Amino acid sequence: MSLWLNAQLKKLLVNYGSHISVLVAVILFMHMLFNPSKQTGSKAGTDLHQQVSNRRRGSLEFLREAPILCFSGRSIMITIPYLTALTTYFSYGLLFVFGQLRDFFRKIIDWWSQSSLQGYAPICLGLEDFYVRRLYLRIQDCFNRPISSPPDAWIDVVERVSKDNNKTLQRTKNVSRCLNIGSYNYLGFAAADEYCTPRVIESLKRFSPSTCSARIDGGTTTLHTELEQCVASFVGKPACVVFGMGYATNSAVLPALIGKGGLIISDSLNHNSIVNGARGTGATVRVFQHNIPSHLEKVLREQIADGQPRTHRPWKKIIVLVEGIYSMEGELCQLPEIVAVCKKYKAYVYLDEAHSIGAIGKTGRGVCELLGVDTAVVDVMMGTFTKSFGSCGGYIAGSEELIQYLKYTCPAHLYATSISPPAAQQIISSIKVILGEDGSNRGAQKLARIRENSNFFRSELQKMGFEVLGDNDSPVMPIMLYNPSKIPAFSRECLKRNVAVVTVAFPATPLLLARARICISAAHTREDLVKALEVRVLSCSY
Repeated sequence: MSLWLNAQLKKLLVNYGSHISVLVAVILFMHMLFNPSKQTGSKAGTDLHQQVSNRRRGSLEFLREAPILCFSGRSIMITIPYLTALTTYFSYGLLFVFGQLRDFFRKIIDWWSQSSLQGYAPICLGLEDFYVRRLYLRIQDCFNRPISSPPDAWIDVVERVSKDNNKTLQRTKNVSRCLNIGSYNYLGFAAADEYCTPRVIESLKRFSPSTCSARIDGGTTTLHTELEQCVASFVGKPACVVFGMGYATNSAVLPALIGKGGLIISDSLNHNSIVNGARGTGATVRVFQHNIPSHLEKVLREQIADGQPRTHRPWKKIIVLVEGIYSMEGELCQLPEIVAVCKKYKAYVYLDEAHSIGAIGKTGRGVCELLGVDTAVVDVMMGTFTKSFGSCGGYIAGSEELIQYLKYTCPAHLYATSISPPAAQQIISSIKVILGEDGSNRGAQKLARIRENSNFFRSELQKMGFEVLGDNDSPVMPIMLYNPSKIPAFSRECLKRNVAVVTVAFPATPLLLARARICISAAHTREDLVKALEVRVLSCSY
């Protein structure tokens, strides 16, 4: 019997040694929380976590003093209370331990029942598979919720049920009418529009749902040409090229812009599409602390001094990657300072305006307009049409030389099917509404409303004591939840009260920084926002 136990223990150590080491590291970190170093820090230009609820103060006030924490190699200047960090790590640790125990007994049952893969290796293996099976599946009803209506201010959410402890979910015929504060429908163009919709329908009749061809073959219509001219004029660049998918715009364009011998310096909180695009370039990739121009300058200076790895030759080119609004933080890019640093060291600026174009600025022209940055000093401007314009796809705007080069080198332009003609017409029409070329002032009203709604909602959340990330004017406002147990509780309680929210956790965020991400729309009325605020209070009280 002892030999059998020793054998099983050896198997456990071999198969789960790395997992056990992670658990030990978690325990050591908990110990360190009670013996912290006296670190302090701040990030210029932001005022995160300034509102703290009075009801949370009390005898545990000393536990609120927290160090600056770094997660996954990302320097995130967010202060986290000791008690919050401790309970969050404890919750993850508990889930981890119980998950490992379940896997251990599962292996014994499989061995006893002679269950095997007949010589095949498991197709899903590793910590990611464990995380999905033992943590994500417990709360998967909070994600991928199907809807049966346009993603307007109010949406119809299809109800789902599970008969196998949340392993699978079946749709029902029941729907809940919910207030939508999770979609990227910033200007309200996702719903039927009196100017856009008739023109989209007409384009569908004239062309087709798809071009069934790549742009370089037979996939370029008059709408595509008009769209590129329209977008270039809107963002203030000489030329533009459009793609059928926003994610692919970053991931496919970056490898065409830079390769081996080049240097990419990326913000530590850039979107996954930028991260994957940078990895696929073959260039050397370095990261600077999120939205901190001084650290960007330090990295640039060090890398220019060192040169390429091994040879120390000068870099062929240097590109700095930033976002206009960071989608998980709601923060505005410190663009004027970053541009100044890049020009000082002769580095190109690549600006991703997926969440900022159309949503901020007096005329909706994004972070450059809002912060007073001349678009001529931004070398590559990227954006998507899925947020403010109620369509799909993405664009790259820049010099004539750059755009011509991308049209004949970028795989997303050479091989992918071009953007759908009705989708292209939707973008053209929505830009005309924003600019007032539809003969009305609805565009200006939408821009004023989203700015007013965003600032009102952020201000009220802070007054209530919620920890809200981001800057004023940003329609993206994450509410920090921290503990994994709060993710399903918050999401489910909001749904019960007919409010649809998006919750985000690891691996989309660092382990400790789970959150609910609120996206405000110009389609929301003041009554809608007040209802959402009331539900927030009730959900958190629960």
